[in-house]
Amino acid sequence: MKRILPYLLPLLLCITYLTSCQEDIISEDPALNLSFSRDTVSFDTVFTGIGSATQQVKIYNPNRNAVRIDYIRLDSARWFRINVDGENDPTRLRDMELRGGDSLFVFIEVHVEPQNMNSPVLIEDAIRIGLNGHNQAIRLEAYGQDVHVLRSAGRMMRTGNYRFQNDKPYLIYDTVVVEGKMSFDPGSNLYMHDGSVLYALGNVDAQGSTAYPIRIQGARRDRLFDSVPYRYAAGQWGGFYLVKADGMPIYVLDHVEITSANVGLYCIGDEGESRPHLSLRNSLIHNHALYGLVLQNVDAEIINTEISNAASYCVYLAGGNHEITHSTIASYFNSTNIRVQSTPRQDDAALYINDLSKHMVPTRLRLRNSIVTGVRRNQWLLATPFPEYYPEEVYGNYLKTDTLEIPHAWGNVYWQDGDTAAVFRNDFYEYKVYRYYDFRLDSLSPARGIADSVCALSYPTDRMGNSRVGKKPDAGCYQYTE
Repeated sequence: MKRILPYLLPLLLCITYLTSCQEDIISEDPALNLSFSRDTVSFDTVFTGIGSATQQVKIYNPNRNAVRIDYIRLDSARWFRINVDGENDPTRLRDMELRGGDSLFVFIEVHVEPQNMNSPVLIEDAIRIGLNGHNQAIRLEAYGQDVHVLRSAGRMMRTGNYRFQNDKPYLIYDTVVVEGKMSFDPGSNLYMHDGSVLYALGNVDAQGSTAYPIRIQGARRDRLFDSVPYRYAAGQWGGFYLVKADGMPIYVLDHVEITSANVGLYCIGDEGESRPHLSLRNSLIHNHALYGLVLQNVDAEIINTEISNAASYCVYLAGGNHEITHSTIASYFNSTNIRVQSTPRQDDAALYINDLSKHMVPTRLRLRNSIVTGVRRNQWLLATPFPEYYPEEVYGNYLKTDTLEIPHAWGNVYWQDGDTAAVFRNDFYEYKVYRYYDFRLDSLSPARGIADSVCALSYPTDRMGNSRVGKKPDAGCYQYTE
């Protein structure tokens, strides 16, 4: 063995040298191909006149020998731009050597000029890679969407009456204050930039439909991670504020979806008798970094509405007469195996009724045929001097609470320690399998068939238009469907 050792080390060095040389030998074999991390790069909808986020693709040489890439270029170079390992000059993306087993990173962005069309327009191109007399391609695609842009020099736009149309979306950069009537066409879409806020000082008329909902959401259309779209991240914009200036404003919101802000819907009146009135029906308030729905000195009816996933209270009531019927209040903020936003406050319930404030009129709530639940143990909090005398009715609900001590509560189903039956189809965001929250009822949900049937007669369809007629009505805003 000792005689072999002096010859072994040179032999190993020789093998290593020959192997490394193999990687540097440039092969002109036309049968060789390169590999790509993906053969199609797709961008989410890109607003015209606004640059996209950057995506990347890896070009890999799986061969033992080195190769010389004749060129890397775009077919048209009209909408897309590329950068290869830091080089973005097309004239220099030629005669590039790539060793065996090595790779290049290609960074891609898209900028679409206005198309003078209301509907999205498909934009396509291809990255062409020439090698040994043949070429390979990586397909590029995006949809360009023209938008109404609301932006002002002072970061605030004040106007009288204002109507949001449905011909094309709105991209809102700043604070918009509507002093008169704020109205929305069915199917109108508002994309809110970081820091933007909506203020309505007068009446609001926002009546969409199942087919044409009104959507107010964050403006980011790219992804936080490959499997996490930015629309899943809370706190992308300020919120929608309904603020009483004078008179007795009326707010009608039907089939409205408000998502991913700091505060979803904040409505505030005063202690006088002329309190604002809010009608919130068939709507969605979801994924907010602070509160979902805040009502202070406001009279409100909330019907067939999902209010879910806020880092603090999903619903906060302080002053006014409120009716919540066939609605789902679910607090599962950041219930996921990936951290995409701040940690929820551990002591905040899904529903908080504040009847203690000296600056508010009495807070009254009638809760019927609804769901109040979430991750934490107690999701109902009633702050009132004498809960045993609280006059309002609570019936036909599924509730996760251990503090409901009011006289007018009956026909409710309560969560118990050890309950394992799923209430919803999915209350946990599994990002690896692209499975987002789904607060429709599970087939074995304890909220099925427990709603008060007499009350349900007045609400024959759920938030999505599914019929409750001829069935045992379910609690919450969704009637179970197969």
